[in-house]
Amino acid sequence: MIRTQISLDVDVYARAKRVARRMGISVAELVRRGLEETIARQPTSKPWMAYAGSIEGRPEDSSTVDEIVYGRAEP
Repeated sequence: MIRTQISLDVDVYARAKRVARRMGISVAELVRRGLEETIARQPTSKPWMAYAGSIEGRPEDSSTVDEIVYGRAEP
């Protein structure tokens, strides 16, 4: 991990501390998560990756993907 330093407005820092405390994490972890979310929303050469892991399902769902996506059962 790389250590860095940032400057925050007093009010923003106070609000961040409250949110972090409510979530049971440090302000540093709150900032890391916020950066990860912001970076994940940026355009990439693989835009579909923004959806990776965002949908929950059952392990057997992958066996019916052709039926769901293409309207036909797997051969």
